[in-house]
Amino acid sequence: HNTCFYCSQCREFNIILFCVGTALALSEVFKQLFYYFALSNNSYCWGEFPFQLCSVPMYLCMLLPILKHDKIRQGALSFMVLYNLLGGAIAFAEPSGLLHGHLFLTIHSCVWHMLLVFVGLYLWLSGRAGCDKKDYRSATVMFLMLCVVAFRINLIFWEASAGDINMFFIGPKNSSIIVFSTIAETFGWYVSTVLYIPCLCLGTYLILLPMRHFSSEDKKCAAVLNRSTFVLFAIDHFHLDGVGIAGLTVDRSAGENHIVTALDR
Repeated sequence: HNTCFYCSQCREFNIILFCVGTALALSEVFKQLFYYFALSNNSYCWGEFPFQLCSVPMYLCMLLPILKHDKIRQGALSFMVLYNLLGGAIAFAEPSGLLHGHLFLTIHSCVWHMLLVFVGLYLWLSGRAGCDKKDYRSATVMFLMLCVVAFRINLIFWEASAGDINMFFIGPKNSSIIVFSTIAETFGWYVSTVLYIPCLCLGTYLILLPMRHFSSEDKKCAAVLNRSTFVLFAIDHFHLDGVGIAGLTVDRSAGENHIVTALDR
C-alpha cells in the first residue's frame, strides 16, 4: 500500500505514526533526565544512549510522515513490522530487561515495548508491510545499515563512555543479552556479534512466515468479495438474470449469499 499523502486514510496513518513517535520521544527525554539527575549523579549514562534496536521506531515514526522516497519508506515500515515486532515480543517473553529498580523505568519500558508491538501489528494489519519476501529484504537491508550506524556510534563514543556504550549490543563491549553474553565472555565480542546478527535475521524471517500466510488468505478473501461485487453489480444494473459472468451463471433468485459461496468454492 503506497502512501499518497493526500487521501484521508493516508493522512490518518501519518498522524497515528507521528503521534506514537512523539509520545516515544517525550518519554525518552524524561527517561534520560531521570538517569542523569536521579541515578547518575549529574553525569550522562552512556549505556542508555537512545539508539538501541527498540529505540529506532521513535525516529522512524516521526520521519515517515515527511519521507517520500518509496524504497526507504517501505524499508522503514517493514523494519518496524518485522524487527521491532520481534524485539517487542522477545522483551515480553524474557522480561528481565523490562524490570528495573524504579517504578518509572519499569512502566516506561513496558509501555515502550507495548507501543512497538502496537505499531508492528497496525502496519501489518493495514497491509502496509510484512506481507511478502520483498518486505523482509527491505527490512533486513535497513537493519544491517542501522547496525553499521550503531557500531560507528559505539566506536565514536567508546572513550567518552569509558567502554560503557553498546548500541544494538554488537560491540566492542560484550553483549548483555542472555546466551550471547556467555558467548562473548568465552570467545570474544566479535564471535557473539557474528552469531547475533544472523540469529536476529532468522528470527525475523520466522515471524514473516505466518504473516505471509495470513496476508495471502486475506487477499484470497478480498478477491472473492471483489468478484462477487462485480456480479451483483451486473445483476442490479444490467438485469443479467441467467447469464454467465466470470465463469458463473447469474441466478437472480439465488441472492448474494449464493454467489459469494459459489465464488469461494
